[in-house]
Amino acid sequence: MGYVKYMVAASALALSAGTVQAGEIAVIVKTTNSNYWQNVQKGADAAIKDHSDYTVSFDGPASESAVADEVNMVENAINRGVSGIVLAPSDPEALVPSVKRAYEAGIPVVIIDSALSDSAKPYFQSFLSTDNCAAGEAVAKRMIEKAGDSGKIAVMSYVPGVGSEIGRVGCFKDYIAKNSKLDVVNTFYSQSQMAKALDQTTDVLTANPDLVGIFGANEPTAVGMGRAIVQAGKAGKIVALGFDGNNDEQQFIKDGVLDAIAVQGSFQMGEKGVNTLVDLLAGKKVPDFVDTGVVLVDKDNIDTPVAQNVLY
Repeated sequence: MGYVKYMVAASALALSAGTVQAGEIAVIVKTTNSNYWQNVQKGADAAIKDHSDYTVSFDGPASESAVADEVNMVENAINRGVSGIVLAPSDPEALVPSVKRAYEAGIPVVIIDSALSDSAKPYFQSFLSTDNCAAGEAVAKRMIEKAGDSGKIAVMSYVPGVGSEIGRVGCFKDYIAKNSKLDVVNTFYSQSQMAKALDQTTDVLTANPDLVGIFGANEPTAVGMGRAIVQAGKAGKIVALGFDGNNDEQQFIKDGVLDAIAVQGSFQMGEKGVNTLVDLLAGKKVPDFVDTGVVLVDKDNIDTPVAQNVLY
C-alpha cells in the first residue's frame, strides 16, 4: 500500500502538527441525512475528545446518489490542507482520483464502510468496515431458518455497485442459491430513499402475494420496506429482515414487523476511523483492514447490552 513512501509524508505531518494549532480531520460520508451516518459522526466526535491537537469536521451530500457532491467535498478538504480524511465513498470508482490526489499531497486517508476499487489500494492507509459478505450470509441463514427451504423471496437493495452493496446483497443471494431452494423473484434498488423503497415493496408484495420472505439491505430501504409491509397487512405474515438499526427499525422488531435486523458498528466506524487516522499522523503502523462487526438483533435480544451497544 505504498506504506514506506507514505510514512515519510506522515512523519512530516506529525512533526508539523506541533506548530499548527488544531489540525483538521475531515470526516466525509455518503450523506448526512441518515441516522446511520449521524451515528458515525457521534463516534468521530467521541474519539476526537482524546486528541486535543486535532478537530473534526463532518460533511456529506444530501443523498447517497449525489456522488459528484461527495467528490467535491474531498477535493475541498485537500485544497484547504486538512491533516487527514476519513472517507465513506459512495462510489467505488468515482472517489479514486481524489483519494490519489490526497495521497500525493501527503494527506492520509482512512476508508470506512464501503470499499474503493483495487486501483485505489496504494493511496489509502486503512479500511474499516463491516465484513459485508459475512453479514449478508448471516442474514441469508436467518432467512432460510425462518422462511423455510423453498418459496419466493425479494431483495430490496439500495445503490447498485457500491462496495458494501456488492458484498452484502451479493453474498446474501449466493448463500441462498447454494443452500436452499428459495427463489429471489427480483432485486430492487431504492437509491437509499425510504419513499422509493416503500413504493417498490408495495409493488412486489402486490405482484407476489405468495412471497415468503423479503430483505431490506440498508436503513432507509428497510424502513420503507417495513412501512409497506404494515400498509399491506403483511406484518408477521412474511419473514422480513432488515439491515442497520435506527429507532424505526427497532420499533418494527418490537412490533413483529421485522423478524431481525443486522446492525453494523456505525459508531465504531467513526470512532475507530478517527483514532486510526491519529495513529497514522503519529507515525504508527495501522492494520490494512479492521472489521467493525455486525450483530443480528431480534425481539429476544434487543434489550441486551450486546444489541444496545450497536443500536442508535
